[in-house]
Amino acid sequence: MGIRSVLIIALFVSLGIFESTEGAKILSIFPYSGPSQYIFISPLLKALAEKGHEVTSISTFPQKKPLKNFRDIAVMENSKIFDEMLIELADGESEEKSYFQEFVELSALGVTVTTNVMENSEVKNLLKNEKFDLLIIEVLSTESLLGLGEYFQAPMIGVSTFGTIGFIDYLTANPSPASFIPHMSLQYGSHMSLWQRTVNVLANVVDDLCLNYLMLPGHEKVYKKYFPNAKLSMDEARRNVSLVLLNDHFSLRAPRPYVPNMIEVGGLHIKQKPDPLEEDLQKFLDNSPEGVIYFSMGSNVKSKDLPPQTLQAILGTFAELKIKVLWKFELEELPNKPANVVIRKWFNQPSILAHPNVKLFISHGGYLSTTETIFHGKPILGIPVLADQFMNVKNSVKAGFALSMDLKTLNKEEFKQKIEELWTNPRYSNAVKTLSKRFRDQPLTPMETAIFWVEYVLRHDGAPHIRNAGQDLSFWQYHNIDVYLLLASCIVVVFTLIASLIRFGKKIICASSKSTKKSKKSKIKKN
Repeated sequence: MGIRSVLIIALFVSLGIFESTEGAKILSIFPYSGPSQYIFISPLLKALAEKGHEVTSISTFPQKKPLKNFRDIAVMENSKIFDEMLIELADGESEEKSYFQEFVELSALGVTVTTNVMENSEVKNLLKNEKFDLLIIEVLSTESLLGLGEYFQAPMIGVSTFGTIGFIDYLTANPSPASFIPHMSLQYGSHMSLWQRTVNVLANVVDDLCLNYLMLPGHEKVYKKYFPNAKLSMDEARRNVSLVLLNDHFSLRAPRPYVPNMIEVGGLHIKQKPDPLEEDLQKFLDNSPEGVIYFSMGSNVKSKDLPPQTLQAILGTFAELKIKVLWKFELEELPNKPANVVIRKWFNQPSILAHPNVKLFISHGGYLSTTETIFHGKPILGIPVLADQFMNVKNSVKAGFALSMDLKTLNKEEFKQKIEELWTNPRYSNAVKTLSKRFRDQPLTPMETAIFWVEYVLRHDGAPHIRNAGQDLSFWQYHNIDVYLLLASCIVVVFTLIASLIRFGKKIICASSKSTKKSKKSKIKKN
């Protein structure tokens, strides 16, 4: 979106003169049991319900209290899948997996969770008896669910909670030049050497092979099973997406190109005005001018499941530092807890980070947490555990507002040293405050941007005019592979013809030479 367009939208929002959108029936599907994904989208779904749209949410996180215009369909089978995996991650005994190992596991997991959605009794009833005006679907190994667009004859909006990657770019034919956009698994910067660009190209090729031969075949089976009468192939259904909302912003990561129907709404879940804290927490923070550390390993990995030796190293460090600590710990009691440490099963993280007396965030490096800490201007000690957390922490270190540690080798000496460095050296705090200013400097809030584009798709019947022609091309056509093959064939034909002409010419020359020799011999005989 150009700055001029954004300013016009901002003016219209402030004047309230957008064309009104009548209440629509919206179906949202976020099938995974990772809380961070639903934390990101939930505020938007609630805001749409408040605007009068009827929202049906399929997820593993039903609302605790009923909401007007909001209905939950809970697919709790999917929540059970994650329990053992998360305990394994926390205990530090699982082997570190490569990006492509995780790709294989994600492919299998995606087939399982989408199948569970389609087999859910409430979902089956919904498919038989209801119609929807718009679908909002998480696009992370959920390709088979994109058949619902044709099934309901409704436009689809995809949502990515971690920015974009090759299989998401494919949905909107979004360009992603390997010359300056590094593959997620490589953790390169935007300025790559010749060798790095070569490796990056190969990584993208392998990524495409994994997608087409590991992920998509499983989803193809699910698609054919549940949409037997579909006129669109699954590949066509994937490219039937009207728009994709991305949890990203150019101030958070290196700028990159986007087509008009790829919309950045990074920080969508962050309230511009934080919720008030509980009275005792507010008092605790207000009375801590010397500063407080906030420690949370996120919603997937539980601090209570950390290995005993890791817990003792952390507790020993906090006891020696004597800095006040708020620690998200999932049990009521923590043996040997120092007096300066306060534990609770849950904290309102954005509100904690918003408090001026919180000086440091010890985090797993999830993208939501990273976005929040940048928004509120707090340095990070990152302890990544899985998926994009390693890349997020590395990027934060590179940006100058973080240090990192390995959970498997965490020890008291290193832990203490890095906390003290972040606590006493102002360069980390200054770096993140600069990023915070850039991130906050937007003409519209991420929520206003998201609502505008959701209703834009509704107002314009799927907004086909913002689709680019690349969405109608096959993989081979989009990447001009057919053109390169044609050119290669032409080159082969030309060289073959040249070689044939050379051989033919040689034969003529040889024949002529032989004829000349015979002629000379015959003349000699006559003489």
